[in-house]
Amino acid sequence: MSTPTGHPPEEILLGFTRALRAAGVRVTQDRATGFLTATAIVGLGDPGGVYVAGRATLCSGPDDLERYDQVFEAWFGDRSGLPGSIPREHRRDVATPLPVSDDPGEHGGEAEREIIRAAASQAEVLRHRDVAGMDAAQKALLDAMIRALRPRPPVRRAARHTPWRRGAVDLQRTLRSSLRLMGEPAQVRHRRRATVPRRVVLLIDVSASMRPYADALLRLAHAVVCTAAPVEVFTVGTRLTRITLPLRTTDPDRALVRAGDEVPDWAGGTRLGETLEAFLDRWGARGMARGAVVVVFSDGWERGDPQLLGDQLARLGRLAHRVVWVNPHRGKDGYQPVQQGIVAALPHCDHFVAGHSLRSFEQVLEVVGNA
Repeated sequence: MSTPTGHPPEEILLGFTRALRAAGVRVTQDRATGFLTATAIVGLGDPGGVYVAGRATLCSGPDDLERYDQVFEAWFGDRSGLPGSIPREHRRDVATPLPVSDDPGEHGGEAEREIIRAAASQAEVLRHRDVAGMDAAQKALLDAMIRALRPRPPVRRAARHTPWRRGAVDLQRTLRSSLRLMGEPAQVRHRRRATVPRRVVLLIDVSASMRPYADALLRLAHAVVCTAAPVEVFTVGTRLTRITLPLRTTDPDRALVRAGDEVPDWAGGTRLGETLEAFLDRWGARGMARGAVVVVFSDGWERGDPQLLGDQLARLGRLAHRVVWVNPHRGKDGYQPVQQGIVAALPHCDHFVAGHSLRSFEQVLEVVGNA
């Protein structure tokens, strides 16, 4: 749905949250997501409902209310087809203390709580919904919720040691402390092996059968790339394409556009065995896959030789620390892994998980973080 301004409603609402942030209101990603969800529930045709929904989800304290009113008036006051100026019945002098009342709904408190509960319920439903069946508004909310994810990188033990409150005795630090005390007994120092982030490699199938999930998976990959861990991202289909550099762009929408320009086989065929062999020959065996957590996002519809796919996954399993296969159909009722590609791949995978909803994406990140 577009508005007379020529911009989608979701774009205008997100612009409003950015304007609030520029005005000094601490609008987090979670609050912006809650605002979009609450607005979808009350509807853009109800200016009072949108106003209350924004106050309930975007303002964190009394100091934010006056700024919120000013930005709401300036942002929506001259936009046709969207909430207009603040309805008079919702205006309130923020400097006047609210009277104490036994009726929690007298000043709209109960209505605001109902909006918050409804928004939370809607967001919870959206977390479990199949990405392929979402409309444009739901996908916009999903994009915001993916941005709010905080992936935890896997770690490995390093060769060096770091000071710690217990563990093995650190003789050098203990002796130095004793020397500073002229040889008197000093506090015993301890150390442990340090940990460093483990490399993560994402292989995303962009063939025609994975097209309904490709955009969400690339946004998930962007969230992973933005972590402090070393991450590499490739698309697989009929060709292997490295898109790590485009996805390092801070803005996710711009990053996806840049990544899409690099991929020549978007919505094409599937030759997982050949592309996986190309990855191992050019990148994996030279060090990128050694000790890494490799995640393959694919439904397993292999048009090439399944035996080649199985051989290359066995080869990958000998190099990588963990191999995770994410299948969007894994979480659907009645699914059976009978495709030739999946049958050939499963014996060489450490984890076989679903990847069709935001909740399943969270589970994938948890598996990777614990690897």
